[in-house]
Amino acid sequence: MEARAQGAGRDERAMKIGLSTSSVFPESTAAAFELAALTGYDGVEVMVGMDAMSQDSTVLRNLVQHYQLPILSLHSPCLLVTQRVWGTDSWGKLDKAREVAELVGAMTVVVHPPFRWQRAYAKNFEKGISELNTNSPVGFTVENMYPWRAGPGSFPAYSPDWDIRKQDYENVTLDFSHTAVSRTDPIEMMRDFGERLTHIHLADGTDSPADEHLVPGRGTQPVREGLEFLKNSGFTGNIIAEITTRSARDRDERISDVRASLDFVRQVFPHRVFSSGEE
Repeated sequence: MEARAQGAGRDERAMKIGLSTSSVFPESTAAAFELAALTGYDGVEVMVGMDAMSQDSTVLRNLVQHYQLPILSLHSPCLLVTQRVWGTDSWGKLDKAREVAELVGAMTVVVHPPFRWQRAYAKNFEKGISELNTNSPVGFTVENMYPWRAGPGSFPAYSPDWDIRKQDYENVTLDFSHTAVSRTDPIEMMRDFGERLTHIHLADGTDSPADEHLVPGRGTQPVREGLEFLKNSGFTGNIIAEITTRSARDRDERISDVRASLDFVRQVFPHRVFSSGEE
């Protein structure tokens, strides 16, 4: 399962393990760089959100320089709370994500499928993502989502579909917390993706309708088995820890959770070549 060079856009010499800046919320983007450097991650994924630092390419380049950590990927502002970040035009936001990614040296942009009420955007989404991957040195990867669950029912909030296996996206991202909410077997999903799987959001979850983003190993998802599947398949993409630490009692507990997520990957990939060249 080799990640594609065009579209995935990564250093093919080694798999990288990154920390999503969302993992340290409510602390800042700068704090994510600090904790990633402190605990030994290879780089970060910047979740573009309400934090002004996450939106500013100059600030991000300064953080890269200060902490000597690369930005491996950029998560475009796709959430309900970020609807006005970088404007309200959906394609304009993705073009801005491409521009910022190029400026900060990130070779991957993570995108959610559109919400169903974004009808014009959803109608042309698959074709538009394909054109972005064809015309840009930055690879756009679409992330699996989930139906919104309420009681015994659910609402299909995403279009063309939350289950991105139903579209022919060149590059896809698997999120273990999202497979928990959708009650999807993540290993089966990875097998179905095949070589299109270029990016992983590492987390865990239970059968809760909430998108929990637990530290891997603290939920019910077969995360370790999933990583073993990636290892045995020759996966060369990046694995990004995207956990929630907002309920941490203090900073020490947040750091412990961030470190535990990295250690979880290293238990499966003990001989991975680190970006520094050390084992």
